[in-house]
Amino acid sequence: MKDLIITNKILNWYDIHKRSLPWRKKTSLKKKQYYTLVSEFMLQQTQVKTVIPYFNRFIKNIPDLETLANYNNQKLIKLWEGLGYYSRVRNLKKAAKVIINDFNKKLPSKFLELKSLPGIGDYTASAILAIAFNKPLIPLDGNVERVLKRYLNLKKEKQIQKENLIEKKKIFGTSIRSSDYAQALMELGALICKPSNPICNKCPISRNCKSFIKKDFVLTKIKKKNKNKYFLLKVYKKNNKYLLVKNIKFNFLKNFNIFPMYELIKPKNFTQNLNFKMSNMNMNIKIEYNNAIKSTPLSYWIDPKKLRNYTLPSFTKKIVKYLENNR
Repeated sequence: MKDLIITNKILNWYDIHKRSLPWRKKTSLKKKQYYTLVSEFMLQQTQVKTVIPYFNRFIKNIPDLETLANYNNQKLIKLWEGLGYYSRVRNLKKAAKVIINDFNKKLPSKFLELKSLPGIGDYTASAILAIAFNKPLIPLDGNVERVLKRYLNLKKEKQIQKENLIEKKKIFGTSIRSSDYAQALMELGALICKPSNPICNKCPISRNCKSFIKKDFVLTKIKKKNKNKYFLLKVYKKNNKYLLVKNIKFNFLKNFNIFPMYELIKPKNFTQNLNFKMSNMNMNIKIEYNNAIKSTPLSYWIDPKKLRNYTLPSFTKKIVKYLENNR
């Protein structure tokens, strides 16, 4: 009974306050499944407000699985450009091909079948099943985790381990409106139970929230160590153009065009020019200017004044802008 009260309160709040998002539009079941697939890939590691314009442009150009499976790779990357984590879009296209070839053009509705698709793990499979197929699952994203941690005032490292959170989320119960309920919990975390300054006076479940009762909203996180790595980035310039190479050496930004780079192991007297955070890596970059060299088969020259014409990761664009501003 208690579960039902929590569920109804959250759903009632959601019905009034939910955001109008393009992947939530009322449409055919087939389109809803496709929209959910695309949006969940985009929302991995990326905020909703960032995803919205990319999603709209993507769907306008690639309206269905068949188009996606046959879409030109370079154009596909261009549509994704700026979202980062490009392995997502490559896996999305691979998943579309598998769905067409192995699942009769229908998005699978079983957990293990979904997990067999490229780029889909436990969370994304759960999210798709809940949102697209109305299965009674609560996907545990960052927003839902935050609501759960605060509602139960989970602080200790043992309490906030993923396995324990999966067990504890049962307190939220289930609903016959599973699709809406999964999104409602995510929405509650995104709009109300924010990382800092939660809006408790507008929360439908604050009365029984242990953090609200204790007036203790600080969240504890499992500490992840960022690996410090050091790179020497070589700049070759000719006729006001920069030399880029296709990255076949590093695991990050694989097969994208970057400046020639070399990793340095525990360098002495290292003076960095740039710093980037990429996944769990803290990249310290030192720039070295060199005389022009001849192009190789995996390299080409770019004009910094025409950056928009090239399909480049944000990483490379930021370095070009830095070089142009520090000439």
